[in-house]
Amino acid sequence: MSQDGYTLNLIDSVSTESAEDFTFTVIGPDGSPVKDYEVEHDKKLHFIVASRDLTSFQHLHPELFPDGTWSVRLKAPKPGPYRAFADFVPTGGEKLTLGADLMAGGDYRPDPLPEVSRTAEVDGYTVSLDGNLAPGKTTKLTLTVSKDGKPVDDLEPYLGAYGHLVALRAGDLAYLHVHPEESDTAGPGITFYAEAPSRGDYRLFLDFKHKGEVRTASFTAQADPDAHAADHTH
Repeated sequence: MSQDGYTLNLIDSVSTESAEDFTFTVIGPDGSPVKDYEVEHDKKLHFIVASRDLTSFQHLHPELFPDGTWSVRLKAPKPGPYRAFADFVPTGGEKLTLGADLMAGGDYRPDPLPEVSRTAEVDGYTVSLDGNLAPGKTTKLTLTVSKDGKPVDDLEPYLGAYGHLVALRAGDLAYLHVHPEESDTAGPGITFYAEAPSRGDYRLFLDFKHKGEVRTASFTAQADPDAHAADHTH
């Protein structure tokens, strides 16, 4: 929740009934809300909300008000615990990801973590994963988008790239550092470099845009020290 003098300040509850205005601030080292942010991936702040069982994922872009308050419409799809992440760069500072727990009231029934898979289906699209996570290393992951058996080569830019990937570790929901490889081609393959801090299970969430709509493909992957993985040095 806090790092380098910055703290994510938010209420810890969210509604399952309807989308409501959810507000929060980032408190800076001087004790007041941060008002100035750098633009990264086309936005000043990325707000991620994931259920603890990692079956629900939302990537939102709140509105910043002059007093440093962020606001976004938010609804939890089911009761239970969630983790919220604010991903941002304060003006003149370093990139930060701050997290906080949220709770949606009601009868909590966690779903099991989906099985490890190399493919994901969403709205008639198939996304395939090539590459492996490896503990303690940065590895190359390529996600390829197809529809009706044909490669999609006219993806549209989303957040400054042809895709945006979030990776979370199962259990504690640690947020992994992932960055896209610059590409001049609009698919079907989108390449990222991901750092897995430890062995174990992870959930990968790929946002991609096609024909004006953003969709999210979800994968379960394992970081295995014995898997062949391509190293990459920054």
